[in-house]
Amino acid sequence: MAGNDWINSYLEAILDVGPGLDDAKSSLLLRERGRFSPTRYFVDNVIGFDETDLHRSWVKASVAQATRSPQERNTRLENMCWRIWNLARQKKQLEGEEAQRMTKRRLERERGRKEAVADMSEDLSEGERGDTISDVSVHGDSHRGRLPRISSTDAMEAWANQQKGKKLYLVLISLHGLIRGENMELGRDSDTGGQVKYVVELARALASMPGVYRVDLLTRQVASPEVDWSYGEPTEMLSPHNSDGLTEEIGESSGAYIIRIPFGPKDKYIPKELLWPHIPEFVDGALGHIIQMSKVLGEQVGGGHPVWPVAIHGHYADAGDSAALLSGALNVPMLFTGHSLGRDKLEQLLRQGRLSKEEINDTYKIMRRIEAEELTLDASEVVITSTRQEIEEQWRLYNGFDPVLERKLRARIRRNVSCYGRFMPRMVVIPPGMEFNHIIPHDGDMDGEAEGTEDRQASPDPPIWAEIMRFFTNPRKPMILALARPDPKKNLTTLVKAFGECRPLRELANLTLIMGNRDNIDEMSSTSASMLLSIIKMIDKYDLYGQVAYPKHHKQNEVPDIYSLAAKTKGVFINPAFIEPFGLTLIEAAAHGLPMVATKNGGPVDIHRVLDNGLLVDPHDEKSVADALLKLVADKQLWSKCRSNGLRNIHLFSWTEHCKTYLSRIASCKPRQPGWLKNDDDDENSESESPSDSLRDMQDISLNLKLSMDGDKGNVFSSFDSEDRKSKLENAVMSYSKGVVKGEKSDQAKFPALRRRKHIFVVAVDADDIGGLFENVRKIFEAVDKERSEGSIGFILATSLQMAEVHSFLVSKGLNPSEFDAFICNSGADLYYTSSHSEDNPFVFDLYYHSHIEYRWGGEGLRKTLVRWASSIIDKKAQNKNEEHVVTEDEAVSTNYCYAFKVPPAKELRKYLYLRWGMDLSKVVVFIGESGDTDYEGFLGGVHKSVILKGVSNNQLHANRIYPLSDVMPTDNPNVIQTPEAFTSAHIRTSLAKLGVLKE
Repeated sequence: MAGNDWINSYLEAILDVGPGLDDAKSSLLLRERGRFSPTRYFVDNVIGFDETDLHRSWVKASVAQATRSPQERNTRLENMCWRIWNLARQKKQLEGEEAQRMTKRRLERERGRKEAVADMSEDLSEGERGDTISDVSVHGDSHRGRLPRISSTDAMEAWANQQKGKKLYLVLISLHGLIRGENMELGRDSDTGGQVKYVVELARALASMPGVYRVDLLTRQVASPEVDWSYGEPTEMLSPHNSDGLTEEIGESSGAYIIRIPFGPKDKYIPKELLWPHIPEFVDGALGHIIQMSKVLGEQVGGGHPVWPVAIHGHYADAGDSAALLSGALNVPMLFTGHSLGRDKLEQLLRQGRLSKEEINDTYKIMRRIEAEELTLDASEVVITSTRQEIEEQWRLYNGFDPVLERKLRARIRRNVSCYGRFMPRMVVIPPGMEFNHIIPHDGDMDGEAEGTEDRQASPDPPIWAEIMRFFTNPRKPMILALARPDPKKNLTTLVKAFGECRPLRELANLTLIMGNRDNIDEMSSTSASMLLSIIKMIDKYDLYGQVAYPKHHKQNEVPDIYSLAAKTKGVFINPAFIEPFGLTLIEAAAHGLPMVATKNGGPVDIHRVLDNGLLVDPHDEKSVADALLKLVADKQLWSKCRSNGLRNIHLFSWTEHCKTYLSRIASCKPRQPGWLKNDDDDENSESESPSDSLRDMQDISLNLKLSMDGDKGNVFSSFDSEDRKSKLENAVMSYSKGVVKGEKSDQAKFPALRRRKHIFVVAVDADDIGGLFENVRKIFEAVDKERSEGSIGFILATSLQMAEVHSFLVSKGLNPSEFDAFICNSGADLYYTSSHSEDNPFVFDLYYHSHIEYRWGGEGLRKTLVRWASSIIDKKAQNKNEEHVVTEDEAVSTNYCYAFKVPPAKELRKYLYLRWGMDLSKVVVFIGESGDTDYEGFLGGVHKSVILKGVSNNQLHANRIYPLSDVMPTDNPNVIQTPEAFTSAHIRTSLAKLGVLKE
């Protein structure tokens, strides 16, 4: 062939190789085993694509050479040359089109990968991208310059230098499951899964970051014979990972710690569904720990001032509920991660049709969980998700979040336009991180070892390898690996069925199922046991013995070895869950060089967009699952491409990246510690100016101070023309509210008296009429008359009445205001203390409390909206025009913080007083009726005592509760007692004696 001499020469060289080319099967394996095959090289690199028939012709030509038949050899060579020429022509025709397609695909992939990376670190929600120069935070603050992603050691060191000097204190909360730093029992039960590992690793990684001094992971203390003794230890320090020298100097209390708070049954490990009634008890214990630790850190690194947490981060609904209460009490920003969401689970269970809504609620306490998640949306500043799908398809199911409305609210905030009290937390996508330092991807295979060298012999196989391979007839086949607990939502039965019904897949691969640890199936939970038995039956049905491994035990530190075994056999990792919130195991598998097949529902979509290391499938379609697995196992080029893509992009999921983005989010939150903590003076020991000096300032501006009568309507300053006078009055009231009498050294003269009391009785028994309230107060006073006269018991009245109504009530019943230490009025909107310094105005208004609850109030915008709504409701049949409006604003009883909508509940005052005046919550006794206002349930839990006065009630607002009271209050709570129906003061005293408050 003229002009094709180079082809003839090349073919001659191939044919001259001689022996070794006569076995077609062995020649195909030569290149895979790392040896050079000229025929495969010609097909792959000269021609450009495989052509099986052409290869067969070469083999026959080599046979002709061996038989020394020149004529046959020349004929075959000529035929081959024409075919090569034809292939080359086709290649040139298609080359342009192929190049265009590849360019387009590359651009699409790069664009998708950039979008995925942007999703992981973006400052704004979807649809607001592009505003990269500046941004306005939730609070209206402007912060410029996004923190760049760490892409090199130099960049990380530069960022670390910027954080030097910071001493941040972070609090993480994860209540359920068994949590410890080493040898985690993942898969032991449905509560001890990926979330446990995530929160431990997050705490450990955060503590290694520059600027972070201490991280506390709060969880439940479990001192039960059912579990290991380590879960009963109050404190456990988490050993840090290698941080390449970035960790700052170690302090006395620095680092990451697991803090176990005792709450719930003391000697029993219970599932998360039964923890709900005990959450108030945890909140009280956690509050005590945080306050104590803040003081300790203040002595170490705060110059004597308390170091409060920069954020409280709740994980899952139960911890979110707790974090919301702690955030409100401590006035620090809250973060939340759902991990899985109640509304989404409810929809999934209803779609399956096995249980009714009532049965679902009885089993999973789903309505209580949903209520907690709604509360976290109201309280959180940032909600951290693993994927964009979680925001757009799961969080949008909640009343507290709507993606479209959220974008509108952010636009209004940027334009400084009122949002009328509406708030939605910022949704941020931050994928979980992983530690990669200890991982060495496996490059060998089961046929030839690539690790051993002359200088370094290959290490012995890990024991878990033998434990798995003993199940297989041919352990050298590629391994399909699934790692999940035997839970219906993990969809392992579909995987086994897909494997069993696909004969080519069974012939090419083995299946390994790592389903937690078990000793005896009969000892497992009913759900897990049922699922495991179903899988074993399917193995028997499809006769998969020798092809499926399901070992009984494995240690947490052996999981990397399991991934390595799958990679060594050129296997595939699969996550077939119906829906996967994120899929941390997919990241772990990719780090070990395993391609993935994963569900197309949930987090794997975002992971695949970044890593591009596998295939996504419909988890309900067995054929789709089998086809994807077969494609990756059979196509070695595709397998190698997916492996290399995963290893190249896996750094985007490192803990360093995660924590940097995480800390930048916290930095954008506005610090909001309680106002009194920002002052240099100490309320207990201050020798500041006396109340008489403050009152003299008020007299100088000719103002008759009537705080007790005006209800803080905002008209106190109406007689002023000068901002200077307004400021002067505010300072005077602040000074007066501190209540410190200058020059008096007796503790009895100090204000308030709450610190001196041995016990505090909170009377929260609003009756249908004010006379009923007086009767209840009288009985309580009579029950503790002796202790009351001694001054060992202080009283707080919590009521929905205004202060003016309370004052009238006290005067009409002949009660002295000094009988009470404090008054909680307007359903928790106002707080007053009593004072003997003015007979006309015996009440002092706590302005600090208003600064405490001011956050996210937006009351004026809400009031205007309600007024407009009220004016739109008209009775068309009304004869008088003045009677047309059905709903009208009652200005006489309205205050700045109490309109016809939800207000800060009085139950929060209990924690506020604890923080403000150091009240011991275990010494607090709350008197309540059988039913009450919307905050009624908040009085029934925690470490304080509660006395239920049977027969006393004022309304039934919670008769429509979507979950039973037993989900809020434990039925066997020793801190709650109930009086008889027609109770007397003697019954009350007996009840207090049973609670251990008084002696009979």
